[in-house]
Amino acid sequence: MRPSRRAVLTAAASAAVATAPTAAAAAPPHHRLSTGFERLARDGYALLAGQKTGVVTNPTGITREARHIVDVMHADDRVELTAVFGPEHGFRGTAQAGGSEGRYDDPATGLPVYDTYLKSGRPLADVFTASGVDTVVFDIQDVGARFYTYIWTLYDCMEAAQLAGKRFVVLDRPNPVTGRAALGPVLHREFATFVGRQPISQAHGMTVAELARLFNGEFLTEPVPLETVPMSGWRRSDFYDASGLPWVPPSPNMPTPETALVYSGTCLFEGTNLSEGRGTTRPFELLGAEGIGRSWAAAANELALPGVRFREAYFAPTFSKFQGKTIGGVQLHVHDRVAFDPVRTGIGLLVTAKRAWSGFAWRPDHWIDRLTGSTRVRTMIDAGADTDEVVAGWQEELAAFRRTRRKYLLYR
Repeated sequence: MRPSRRAVLTAAASAAVATAPTAAAAAPPHHRLSTGFERLARDGYALLAGQKTGVVTNPTGITREARHIVDVMHADDRVELTAVFGPEHGFRGTAQAGGSEGRYDDPATGLPVYDTYLKSGRPLADVFTASGVDTVVFDIQDVGARFYTYIWTLYDCMEAAQLAGKRFVVLDRPNPVTGRAALGPVLHREFATFVGRQPISQAHGMTVAELARLFNGEFLTEPVPLETVPMSGWRRSDFYDASGLPWVPPSPNMPTPETALVYSGTCLFEGTNLSEGRGTTRPFELLGAEGIGRSWAAAANELALPGVRFREAYFAPTFSKFQGKTIGGVQLHVHDRVAFDPVRTGIGLLVTAKRAWSGFAWRPDHWIDRLTGSTRVRTMIDAGADTDEVVAGWQEELAAFRRTRRKYLLYR
């Protein structure tokens, strides 16, 4: 009898794992991290036994051998994978910011792929119902910032799974910028959008499994039947390079873990008329506009912000703001990532940009208020507040969020 295609693929996958070099050389000598997926697979997918399963994922859902978990699960008879759900940028990652792949059948597996982007509530619940799955699994690499939309895909999918009567399983991955602390202003509910559904801090300092526990315990009207598969070997002080995992850009403008390190602060420039570096090889590390000279970098360096220095820089974005024009500004150089505070740095750069460049303006739709979670940052900077004054304005609400956050942490 000829073996089935799935049996052949399973055998090939097992052989590849058996013969692949270990990641011990890449991981720090003191510990070895296992992701939620690795632990799920090691347990023979027991958590999914007897369940038609759908996975919410994107190109970051990979093994340490750089195989996508959908391809691995599809080739394994121990799990009944019947659907895939794609977020912003799509399951296979073919779409730019603000785009998705729509509904299609995945050429590699034949699985139906459903689009979740900009769907929530009952419409998203209807997608889960139409897919026929019993359990929805979430496995996407986050970057640690409130306005990075994948955590709100997580929230929306949890809410929709509850409405549709589905189980929900979150496979954990590292927060690439550590889980040491929550930083920055907390969202005010009246400013809720897809870049911030609920009142968490701008840099949340949590993993996706911890966020799922927080969402279920604090924000969902009715909790979803939730299972989390934590990592082993991850510590809150670990940066991404301690994981031994390959980095896959979670979105087109998040090329490296170093981008993620600055993103929760410099993404605030999306709310201004300056370029946030989209269309360059260093998005969110390069910031600038026409007419800015060396004075901005000098002013930013005078702030003596911890862990970072600023260089006068000139660049020509290939798309987005100032496409094809040579503009001036700054490049961030983080020299001490432990001391570096991305949110304070972002505020300091806004304050000095407004003072150094007469052309500075907020986006007319006040998008900055959606990013920061209230009008406070914008109105204080407009009133002439300095960096320390702006940062002091959110400390009380941040302390309250930190107390709530503590209840849902899984790691030391």
